[in-house]
Amino acid sequence: MAIAVRGSRGGGSGGLGAGFRSFFSYRIFVSAMFSLLFIATVSVLITSRPPTTRHHSSLPSGANVYMHRTFLALNSDPLKTRLDLIYKQANDHITLVKAYAAYAMRLKLEISRQLKMFDDLAKNFSDLNSKPSYKSSLFETDGNLDEDVLRQFEKEVKDRVKFARSLVAESKENYDNQLKIQKLKDTIFSVSELLGKAKKNGALASSIAAKSIPKSLHCLAMRLVEERVAHPEKYKEELPKAEFEDPSLYHYAIFSDNVIAVSVVVRSVVKNAEEPWKHVFHVVTDRMNVAAMKVWFRMRPVEGGAHLEVKAVEDYSFLSSSYAPVLRRIESAKMQRFSAGKRTENATKDGSNMKLKNPVSTSMLNHLRFYLPEMYPKLNKILLLDDDVVVQKDLTGLWKIDLAGKVNGAVETCFGSFHRFSQYLNFSHPLIQERFNPKACAWAFGLNIFDLDAWRREKCTETYHDWQNLNEDQTLWQSDTLPPGLITFYLLTKSLDKSWHVLGLGYNPSISMDEINNAAVIHYNGNMKPWLDIAMNQYKNLWTKYVDNDMEFLQMCNFGV
Repeated sequence: MAIAVRGSRGGGSGGLGAGFRSFFSYRIFVSAMFSLLFIATVSVLITSRPPTTRHHSSLPSGANVYMHRTFLALNSDPLKTRLDLIYKQANDHITLVKAYAAYAMRLKLEISRQLKMFDDLAKNFSDLNSKPSYKSSLFETDGNLDEDVLRQFEKEVKDRVKFARSLVAESKENYDNQLKIQKLKDTIFSVSELLGKAKKNGALASSIAAKSIPKSLHCLAMRLVEERVAHPEKYKEELPKAEFEDPSLYHYAIFSDNVIAVSVVVRSVVKNAEEPWKHVFHVVTDRMNVAAMKVWFRMRPVEGGAHLEVKAVEDYSFLSSSYAPVLRRIESAKMQRFSAGKRTENATKDGSNMKLKNPVSTSMLNHLRFYLPEMYPKLNKILLLDDDVVVQKDLTGLWKIDLAGKVNGAVETCFGSFHRFSQYLNFSHPLIQERFNPKACAWAFGLNIFDLDAWRREKCTETYHDWQNLNEDQTLWQSDTLPPGLITFYLLTKSLDKSWHVLGLGYNPSISMDEINNAAVIHYNGNMKPWLDIAMNQYKNLWTKYVDNDMEFLQMCNFGV
């Protein structure tokens, strides 16, 4: 009985454990079956998939590219791998050519030759794949490729690639902004260098032309001297007239060795003067040209009853090397070597500094303006005119201007920072730095009314001599007459209205014709003098209309006016 009970308990417990074990075994069995079924299905799908045909128009991309090419390499012959590489090279160049064509269209070059070539080249690449021989033998076959056909295909692709590369290389600079910028910079630099050389050569040529004596002018002087030699009785020296020292008349000083230029200045003054008989001209030239100058004005007397005298520099005995520092320097061998040697070399290298070798700046004629009180001791006022001016109005109003105790009446030339004392004098030198204001306004020679009484009172000639002696080594200013004029008449110059004197007709082509027509005096300062071939045509007629064309020697010398 006891055994039975024990057995009964043991049997119940064993039945429950058996139930759990059978339940879990069933689940494992089901899972295993599903897994085997999934694996079998996948295997069937993989093994039953048809072999991939080659469609080169859409090559694999992304992460599968490497695996795809690996399988192709394993499952196909080497010629197919070679075909892939050739086709990829062709596609790459098609893309490149189309990119350049699109950029050309964006630059509005649709009708250009390059755009058409890009489009044709892209079409040729695409048409190459469509050729029946290539399509059937290379792209639509499942068997081995024909090596001869592949070689021909490769040759045609390479030819097109070569042409595409050459076309892109030729066109690259048109589409590459950096190349464009660099090419533009190189061009600008090259043109700038050429322009600099041209300017220097032009300045040198212009300076040579300005300083040289034209054949016609040389011929005129020779003809006039020949006339004097042939007929000496006609050209005997005359006694000085009382008018030459009459302070109540209007006196002009003209210092020049150019016969035709002086005649134009005198004729223009007389023709525009209201009372020409009250005008007196003092012409001073050098010894070489004094005879020619006298013959001219004897053959062509001044009109309107005006008075004129011609003298040579040598007629003024006080002008000696012991008195005039400039004359002493001109006559010295040192100055001659300096002018003919160093100055010529430097000015040839630097065309902008041509005045340094211009003989005008070292001619005594150009420095006579600093000796007016000594040359004309009985006069109170005198008007200095350069030989490259033309007078267009009556100038007697200049004698009526109150100079307020100043010595010099002149037109100022400064504007902004230009034509200030700092441009003419060496302000790094302590003497210049201490005495003058670098911002002081410069003025011009060419038309200057001088109060000779004030000049004598202020001892301007002595001032000029002092500064010339200090500038023996030319460290205060370079050889010229304007810098010593600015120094000599510093604080002693009265500014005149600009309409009295318009400058720049010898270098500036942009002067307003209204300004020129309203001017009392126009000045051909610069290298393009009106009697030279290099004169500016728009201004030349203002000078030539005062040339005495009835003078027979002008026609004989073919004077181009």
